Amino acid sequence: MIIRTILAALANISFAGAALAQPAMERVPDRFEGEGAGPYGRLLIQGATVIDGTGAPPSGPVDILVEGNRIAALYPGGASQEIAGGADRVIDAEGMYVLPGFVDTHGHNGDPGKAAQPSYGYRLWLAHGVTTVRGVSLYFGPNTDLEDAARSRANTIVAPRLVPYAAFGDKWDGGPVDSPEKARAWVRWAKQAGYDGVKFFTMPPAILEAALEEIEAQDMGSVAHLAQMGVAQVDARRAVEMGMDGITHFYGHLESLLADNALVRYPADYNYQDEQSRFAWVPRLADQIVEPGSEKWDEYVDFLVESGVTLSPTFNIYSASRDVMRARTLEWHEKYTIPSLMDFYEPSLTNHGSYYHDWTTEDEAAWRRFYRPWMELTRNFHRKGGRVTAGSDPGYIYQTWGFAYIAELEMLREAGLSPLEVIRAATLAGAEEIYEPKGIAPPFGSIAVGKLADLVIVPVNPLANLKVLYGTGHKRLNRQTNRIESVGGVRWTVKDGVVYDAPALLESVARMVSEQKAQRGTP
Repeated sequence: MIIRTILAALANISFAGAALAQPAMERVPDRFEGEGAGPYGRLLIQGATVIDGTGAPPSGPVDILVEGNRIAALYPGGASQEIAGGADRVIDAEGMYVLPGFVDTHGHNGDPGKAAQPSYGYRLWLAHGVTTVRGVSLYFGPNTDLEDAARSRANTIVAPRLVPYAAFGDKWDGGPVDSPEKARAWVRWAKQAGYDGVKFFTMPPAILEAALEEIEAQDMGSVAHLAQMGVAQVDARRAVEMGMDGITHFYGHLESLLADNALVRYPADYNYQDEQSRFAWVPRLADQIVEPGSEKWDEYVDFLVESGVTLSPTFNIYSASRDVMRARTLEWHEKYTIPSLMDFYEPSLTNHGSYYHDWTTEDEAAWRRFYRPWMELTRNFHRKGGRVTAGSDPGYIYQTWGFAYIAELEMLREAGLSPLEVIRAATLAGAEEIYEPKGIAPPFGSIAVGKLADLVIVPVNPLANLKVLYGTGHKRLNRQTNRIESVGGVRWTVKDGVVYDAPALLESVARMVSEQKAQRGTP
């Protein structure tokens, strides 16, 4: 597929310069009347327990008054009858939990071969409480990421708030980005075009350094996926020393922690372009690093914390490597994963990320072992004060939009963050990562007077069980009736003061899936 071609080109430092060609996605339809309500002059959410995103413990009952798209007041114990009577809409949230809208710091939504209508992913994100997505990139090549972001700001489409980053060297027509001067020119172009930041893969150090200097001067953000083809020149330590704001995935970290050699030792038959070879070998890198807790390990963690870099590990995106059969048969695929996307997930020589061509017990066992140092590094970094955010990287490796994000929250919990810390990573920390490069306080990410009204309303306590955030809910046995019941699922998502019925969003996605199945003549 074209995404694999683009990533391969970037990884091999082709910097073609001319905007990378890609078939166009369909245009997102306008939000029709009755789909999402508001913003209201006055919206009152009554009787909720508030988890405010800062790390503070839950508190309730609290009434939340929203005026337009801002939180106007918080009333512990409840608002007066006069205030309630003057509201244009009242949501009865008694017994429910209200959280800040979730922030997905690693979003993609661009491949017609997977899901040609972008609203498929946008609706799934919103249905799971994700009100902001940093696209890294939302689409590669010339496409509608800036247009979608503007339409989302105006609330004319059903979509989360979109924060578009551009992949370095992509989208412009200014020729190859093959010098420090061209790197600076490309960054200035991206800023003027309207991009909030830049996603890096790999490139010569001099070009990267120049680009990062210009990014800082332009008050833009930066994040890196330090692919293997360039990590020998720029590992995570070197990238952070140059000024990189964020490191996503695991790439570059273990290469910074090699025990007995200066370079990674690859097997003689390794082939980066063969994704079975590439991803089956990845977990074996853990055998070449220093012991967690060793002096070199602790020094590296301290270096990361002191630098102020943000880690967005995206544990979920590689989780299928631990158990492909489980990932292939996840309970939401039948109803909510569109057939064209399911096709893309299948083992393939051409589709990026569909690398489990002949995936064995040995491969899965190696990946399970690999997660231990990866999660320990993240946990150590977080406990020493480092910022960790939640990114899902959806649309690959059986990770369907929205559901993948909740899976990432569960895996942050597995890594050792407490439930409150997971919620902070998903809300305030994500907002801070986006807004810190701009030099301004984030306007969302916590529940406080003056903040944007981005809220998630859930019937069941997510701190007790993050599974209640999945659109399919959490299945459990009712011990009084001896029957299986489903609890949870987001009830309402409020984005920029607009109230969305989350189950209705899920039903709209289910219709998309059913329609494509009918077109194909499949059940």
